[in-house]
Amino acid sequence: MKHQEFKRSKLIEKIRDTSAWDVIVIGGGASGLGVALDALSRGFKTILLEQVDFAKGTSSKATKLVHGGVRYLAQGDISLVKEALHERGLLQKNAPHLVKNQSFIIPNYSWFDGPFYTIGMKIYDLLAGKLSLGKSIHINKEETLNRISTVRPKGLYGGVVYQDGQFDDSRLALNVAQTCIQMGGVALNYVRVNNLTKDSDGRINGVIANDTETGEVFTLQGKAVINATGIFVDDILKMDRPEAKQMVRPSQGVHLVFDKSFLPGDDAIMIPKTDDGRVLFLVPWHNRVIVGTTDTPIDEHSLEPVALEQEIDFILKTAGRYLTKQPTRADALAVFAGLRPLAAPTGNSNKTKEISRSHKVIVSDSKLLTLTGGKWTTFRRMGQDTIDKAIKIGCLPQKESRSASQKIYSAIPTSDRSNHMYIYGADQEAINELAQENPEWNEKLIAHLEFKKAEVVWAARNELARTVEDVLSRRVRMLFLDAKAAIEAAPEVAKILAQELEKDQNWQNDQIAHFQKVAKNYILK
Repeated sequence: MKHQEFKRSKLIEKIRDTSAWDVIVIGGGASGLGVALDALSRGFKTILLEQVDFAKGTSSKATKLVHGGVRYLAQGDISLVKEALHERGLLQKNAPHLVKNQSFIIPNYSWFDGPFYTIGMKIYDLLAGKLSLGKSIHINKEETLNRISTVRPKGLYGGVVYQDGQFDDSRLALNVAQTCIQMGGVALNYVRVNNLTKDSDGRINGVIANDTETGEVFTLQGKAVINATGIFVDDILKMDRPEAKQMVRPSQGVHLVFDKSFLPGDDAIMIPKTDDGRVLFLVPWHNRVIVGTTDTPIDEHSLEPVALEQEIDFILKTAGRYLTKQPTRADALAVFAGLRPLAAPTGNSNKTKEISRSHKVIVSDSKLLTLTGGKWTTFRRMGQDTIDKAIKIGCLPQKESRSASQKIYSAIPTSDRSNHMYIYGADQEAINELAQENPEWNEKLIAHLEFKKAEVVWAARNELARTVEDVLSRRVRMLFLDAKAAIEAAPEVAKILAQELEKDQNWQNDQIAHFQKVAKNYILK
């Protein structure tokens, strides 16, 4: 089975044939995808352009939680938590193959922790209303140790259990892009916006972009142009006004990945207070355990930020305090760093945890709309608010949003997650059929890991994957789950992709070299 609509050539053809759009979205991460999805739900002719790959930046490097944000509750940001809990419930309904209900346990090491966190989590439950994922409860020491066998027993009083959501971030990004295409829009990776165009009144009326694979240039007109480029929003704002002041202050979040033995049960751990006041999560994910995150102010932005030594030490030390099995650098299967696009603080505050995670839609004098801040959980609402603003300022006619009930591509209810293929939702059957077409495609990419060669073929044919990194980082999540194994798999992935995309041996060699360069930052020395 081949989805013709997801072929790059078909989408490029559509761009060539359509010069005027209602909505042009710059950026293919959570923010941009939320905007495109909402615009299309209202019937607007919409195109989304991403300079590299969908979710290449921050949006593939999240803690993998769909959550209200327990720490925002502690900071008293009730409206943000309430909105996020509402969106969490919608996302679980609309993408049940990627979003699951995850139980978390807060271990209590003082008698006061039990009642304090139980009351706090009851408020969290109440704020979720009808979209609650389950009630919070207090459990005793024995039950806590029964559920988390690796938690440190010394000084343990008990635990508080609460429910939150967990998901696969870059898979969701890809499925939202596919949803946008199926709704009649264009969502395309590897098309870079190089300039904005303006009418005689100085109003933005389009973009000039180029296909980074072929160099072909497109001049597109749009009634509303939306800058949803995350940590790169300042670059687009400077295209509009070279003297524009900085809107975003990046904050780096780092995560380490370990094998399941560090957290063998089904529960995640939430450590509510660390040395510097942040929370730390230990979350089961794709049969591994993700531990993070940090919150470090960074002065520059890049597509591949690198974890700092102090961040790695902080995670190892803090997790080690709560576990009987101490994680070491040698145990880490992968490390990844992402940059949060926080609104630049006024004054000289360096405490990024105090900067609001709420999103903002800013309108420039030229009518360029810029979406900043926010988080994956609220991506749809961020999109709705942005299109509402475009209507309010007269760029678009009044039309109601329907994105709240929009099912995401390939969504089917999934209760059995024992097979890693569950993330493909309704496409799983077609991939299994593909694997039968060619005996080689049914083989594993790497003997000791679960991923099949058929997944690479599928990614090239139906998921707009163009590079080895697209496949191993964001389609098949091997780079995030076992970075050394991903490097080992790269030549085989390059070979399969070259056949599918009709590329030569030089292309394969370049791809392998590029991937090795990226992947070495995911390995702890």
